[in-house]
Amino acid sequence: MSFKAVKITDKVWWVGAIDWNLKEFHGYHTHRGTTYNTYLVLGERPTLIDTVKAPFKKEMYARIASVIDPSEIKVIVSNHAEPDHSGALPEVIDDLKPEVVYASATGVRILDAQFHIGDRLTPVKTGDSIDLGGLTLSFVETKMLHWPDSMFSYLKEEKLLFSQDAFGMHLATDRMFIDENPWDVVELEMRKYYANILLLYSPQVLKLLEVFPSLNLDVQYIATDHGPVWRGADIAKPLALYREFAEQKPEPRAVVVYDTMWGATDRMGRSIADGIRSTGAGVTVCGMHTKFRSDVATAVMGAGALVVGSPTLNNMLYPSIADVLCYLKGLRPKNLIGASFGSFGWSGEAPAQAAEMLKAMNAELAEEPLKLKFASSEEDFRKCFDFGVRIGNMLLERAKK
Repeated sequence: MSFKAVKITDKVWWVGAIDWNLKEFHGYHTHRGTTYNTYLVLGERPTLIDTVKAPFKKEMYARIASVIDPSEIKVIVSNHAEPDHSGALPEVIDDLKPEVVYASATGVRILDAQFHIGDRLTPVKTGDSIDLGGLTLSFVETKMLHWPDSMFSYLKEEKLLFSQDAFGMHLATDRMFIDENPWDVVELEMRKYYANILLLYSPQVLKLLEVFPSLNLDVQYIATDHGPVWRGADIAKPLALYREFAEQKPEPRAVVVYDTMWGATDRMGRSIADGIRSTGAGVTVCGMHTKFRSDVATAVMGAGALVVGSPTLNNMLYPSIADVLCYLKGLRPKNLIGASFGSFGWSGEAPAQAAEMLKAMNAELAEEPLKLKFASSEEDFRKCFDFGVRIGNMLLERAKK
């Protein structure tokens, strides 16, 4: 296989894999694919930082071979034990026979549970450092960002932070630096990644951002496990964006999410959205017959209101709405006003069930559920519009506080 490494600094090369065809990850839609980033550090003891998803091992080896013989690698560091970064690790250890393989203590346990290789791993902790032969690598544990084993590694001489999944994104690209890619795409994919992977760990993110300056790390590069590398003047951007994402300060904006069987709940949702819009508040409409749950999660992050619509099917929520509400509940969005609506023919339980799900997400219910039989008259649409107006006005009033 003919794949080439990409030079990051004089001593660091990207030797990972590009997954152009990945369309689903962790339950969310990744229509731009992803990268599995592995880095080769060229000290006197050549070192591999993370590996790749198992099917991409040969691609990684080919990129390493474009710089050095893979058999020269003496050290492997596992910053993150998730299989997209460790799947190839057992075979890599067998193939290359490195002198030592490092992971956090929790990483040792997780890797052993997955691959039964614990006796071949050496634990490290925050404050530990290792000599790579003219280069110094130190470690900072970052538990639950986003696995219990997660860890940063810092290469002092190159001023480079290996941040594993933090500050990354699912973006397959042949341009391996952030500044070589369109900023609107980078920001959107970073926002989407945070909303769907890290949102529930926002308290840990804020703690990390508070202690980060005290680590006294001179960082000129941030090399993540997914997506392009941050460098130079762009270094401050991911830190600022993560603070914005983690604080979840609500905007005067609502997300209206619904599905429909015969169009009635769709008519309700669009009328409610127009009522919200008429107040000057923002609104994003997500019809689940065309959107993915990850689109909804991305829209909800930072929104001030979540308005959920569902027809009733077999006395229950419509399946796609049950799905997206379950998904959102696990991500734990904060500071939301909630409301629910739906059309029905003869029973109509779904709007109340949606309201209960919103309460379970700690949303502040703005209205009693709005349910309309078949939702077909002008009077019905006026009720929906007015429902939206009241929600929009609540958002604007809250924004004044």
